[in-house]
Amino acid sequence: MDKKDIVSKVDHTLLNVTATWAEIKTICDDGMEYGVASVCIPPAYVKRAKEYVGDKLAVCTVIGFPNGYMTTNTKVFETTDALANGADEIDMVINLGDLKDKNFKAIEEEIIRLKKACGHNILKVIIEACFLTEEEKIEMCKIVTNAKADFIKTSTGFGTGGATKEDLELFAKNIGPNVKIKAAGGVKDLATAEEFIKIGASRLGTSSIIKILNNEKVKGY
Repeated sequence: MDKKDIVSKVDHTLLNVTATWAEIKTICDDGMEYGVASVCIPPAYVKRAKEYVGDKLAVCTVIGFPNGYMTTNTKVFETTDALANGADEIDMVINLGDLKDKNFKAIEEEIIRLKKACGHNILKVIIEACFLTEEEKIEMCKIVTNAKADFIKTSTGFGTGGATKEDLELFAKNIGPNVKIKAAGGVKDLATAEEFIKIGASRLGTSSIIKILNNEKVKGY
């Protein structure tokens, strides 16, 4: 697979709690240079980043991050605020406690409300698969499909594990035709990125791929 095809599916990500504007600006520069799908950054930097990149790059941010246990009203406010600041895409975290309690209706209704707030903007739903049983992962595939979100996403990167081949295969079998897959966490090299794309991932949440390309610049891109 061509490197440019891989990079076009990358959400170039920096969500560290110590992230500075200088670091955010650097990943924006990298994103514009390489043609990534988006940069995924903390909400506090969205307005400044969008003013910096303009229409040259999509800006993605996170909602209810990383634990997901905020109220739905809080997540809706975060979403509308992020969009007002220029965010193009929203990655939300579900309430895992609701899932463990089998309160599926509450999760679906929350996703529906956030998708309504997003309008035409992309909504990705982070289910933090490392904490879930296979049954719960399948249930989330159904919920995300029914709620008409755009993506199901494996991980925040702050849990105990990231995307796995097995989870992506499970998602691919159980999501509806209008839902795409984002693999986040565990995408450390081009070989893994290619494997995940072949399984069905349309997006890759990672910072590693661009770092690799930056290190290979002497060989050309």
